[in-house]
Amino acid sequence: MDIDVDLIRRDLAQIVNFPSIGGSDAETAVQRWCASTLTGLGMDVDQWGFDLDELRASANYPGEEVEREEAWGCVGASGPGTPALILNGHVDVVPPGDPESWPNADPWLVREVDGAWFGRGVCDMKGGVVAIIAAARAVSDLTLARPFAIHTVIGEEDGGLGTYATLLRGHTGDACVIAEPTDNELVAANAGSLTFRLEVAGRATHGSMRTAGHSAIRAFERLHQALDELEAVRNTPPPEPFGDLPWPISVGILRAGDWASTVPDLLIAEGRYGVMPGESFAVAKAVFEEALARACAADEWLAGNPPTITWPGGHFAAGRLPAGDPFGSQVADAVVAAGRPRPHLVGAPYGSDLWQYAAAGIPTVQYGPGGIADAHAINEQVSIEEVVACARAYAELIVTRCG
Repeated sequence: MDIDVDLIRRDLAQIVNFPSIGGSDAETAVQRWCASTLTGLGMDVDQWGFDLDELRASANYPGEEVEREEAWGCVGASGPGTPALILNGHVDVVPPGDPESWPNADPWLVREVDGAWFGRGVCDMKGGVVAIIAAARAVSDLTLARPFAIHTVIGEEDGGLGTYATLLRGHTGDACVIAEPTDNELVAANAGSLTFRLEVAGRATHGSMRTAGHSAIRAFERLHQALDELEAVRNTPPPEPFGDLPWPISVGILRAGDWASTVPDLLIAEGRYGVMPGESFAVAKAVFEEALARACAADEWLAGNPPTITWPGGHFAAGRLPAGDPFGSQVADAVVAAGRPRPHLVGAPYGSDLWQYAAAGIPTVQYGPGGIADAHAINEQVSIEEVVACARAYAELIVTRCG
């Protein structure tokens, strides 16, 4: 099937030019671009505004880590009926950091160097989105026995609100591929994750008299050690198909102190806590809180001044393709037909929207251009060859699934 690289290049330049950070106006604008593009391919497009109050009040609301006053969904279908295949891609991106740290000082402008495209989101995951669009374009002249659908979603980076709203609206299908970057592997299982926040108390005093107070930083050191110990226990041994450290615990933000010569009386730590397949959020939180409670009981200061633990932001559940489901092999066959090595089924330690489709009873895998190491990175990149090969694989899979 013909994959037009020039049109992929054009689409990627346009979609990356939207600085679609979660909660921004561009997160809404990029969905209009998606709706227009899918309409231009002759697809039946459903574009709708979310009732955010209703979604936030619903029982399985996945949470958000940014503020939103507006959000939109976009689904394109090749025809009526239940789709035999869903192709999913998220169009929100993380902030680019200091633009001056990018080689051209503009993360929203795609550069092409040595067979790769560079720019915020080219890997995670606008390269996958334009590959999906290219596949739909490649099969647009074919008469299919059953339809396929394209779900472009917002909010994946902070909980999965877009996919949640899309499924709640009734957009379902027989199987799904999410075009996240996978290094030519087939991700058949995802760990989940929760965002935790610790408020650790100290007792302030002058820095020259530090033993008269108690540093919140020193108190946190004991808690941090307890988290390292918990991580080791939870990851021994890692189950198949996951590799080493499938559910890590990491601290991403620390804030303490307001004066160099004052012993700090408050430290705030925020981080990520990996959730195992089959583990409910309630159980995962209880395990975390019990581990810190044991650490506090063994420390004179923390025993009387335990940290405040809260769980802000997104809730990513774990999910997986059911054991023995033939869809994984079918996707792998399409990859081979597209001229790539046969991918292995693996598990990934990060959260994604896979769990939402899996929870809805839709067999789901991830396969897309790029590698997770380039996601969220300065000078983010994706191989042109990989984007084209993935587009070809998606087109092969559409023909196989839709007949």
